[in-house]
Amino acid sequence: MEPAAIIDRFMGHLEAAFAEGAFIKLTLSKPTGEAGELKNLYARPALIGGKLLLSFTFRYTTRDETKNFEWPEASALIRQQLGSIFLNADCIGAREEVSLQFSRKRIPRLHARPAKNAPPLLLEHDSPKKRLLETKGNAWLYAMGITNAQGEVLAAGQRKFRQIDKYIEIVDSLIRQQPLPPQPRIVDMGAGKGYLTFALYDHLKNNLGLDPHITGLEIRPHLVEFANALAAEAGFAGLHFEAQDLREYRGGALDMLIALHACDTLTDYAIAEGLRAGADIILVAPCCHKQIRKQLNPAGVLKDMLKHGILQERQAELLTDSIRALLLEAVGYQTKVFEFVSIEHTNKNLMISGIRAQPNPESREKAAALKQAFGIEYHHLEKLLEDL
Repeated sequence: MEPAAIIDRFMGHLEAAFAEGAFIKLTLSKPTGEAGELKNLYARPALIGGKLLLSFTFRYTTRDETKNFEWPEASALIRQQLGSIFLNADCIGAREEVSLQFSRKRIPRLHARPAKNAPPLLLEHDSPKKRLLETKGNAWLYAMGITNAQGEVLAAGQRKFRQIDKYIEIVDSLIRQQPLPPQPRIVDMGAGKGYLTFALYDHLKNNLGLDPHITGLEIRPHLVEFANALAAEAGFAGLHFEAQDLREYRGGALDMLIALHACDTLTDYAIAEGLRAGADIILVAPCCHKQIRKQLNPAGVLKDMLKHGILQERQAELLTDSIRALLLEAVGYQTKVFEFVSIEHTNKNLMISGIRAQPNPESREKAAALKQAFGIEYHHLEKLLEDL
């Protein structure tokens, strides 16, 4: 069979599954040199505005992009990718799974088989999802442009609301492991406009019935002024914001310390303040890792591995956050490092959580071994720990 006929047959399977409502997902993988930074392409059905569309996620090295198309455009886009941008295509349907694979000479082979344990068909945009925050009548969500006056999440606010929703899920899970007192004292360092700070207060106050006292620190006075005015308007008496450099902040005892996307060593200052204040929960999402990257000087095969700038950058990120987690364990925290949701101004999406536990001196030794392997003289958090 001619290559074009094989591709036509594959596309026929896709179109039939889509028309019958049996299309679950499509994955295009194994990129060619023509793909550039595009690593994968995913497609799934989505019911948007009453129309059944294909929602595509273009996964690049540093970002994801989502676009929605009706079938004619979607079909043309998929054809354009097959054998030129991607060499593998896998379609999972409710009744069958179809794969198209191209050899190095771009010769296609088609495989079709009955579906095994196919996931249920979900049209995500119209599927009901349990939300931890109430949107109707919520003044702060409306004022921040996330919802309309009726409490419906706006199209422009969908991404931000997903981030808020995921954040509250994470915090709620941590609180279940380490319950907060009835009147928890919390500091959010680098609060920005306050989306997540407001969400946290809302959840603790209105969902969990606590009486939180939350301070949001933000260096930009105009954002502090906006957030304080909105907190008053929303009736959030225990929420206030201060124009403050987090490196200089010295507050009282804390139950939780949060620092999301504090740049480079600012994350270390935040962690150190959480330790000084005796916080039972520390939650940080680091951003930028310049301090360690400047010191990278590995030997042997590691030197060969890190001769490229992009690999140095990524290794610096992993090394910086690995040592942070180990140092937290050393001083008495149970840690987890996991994926969060990136926001508009950064694609950094790792989060480190620490819950009060027993000190583990061996973790400090492991951190020292990592530094030695990569030629690191010191980690900034170590310096700060010396002063506690």
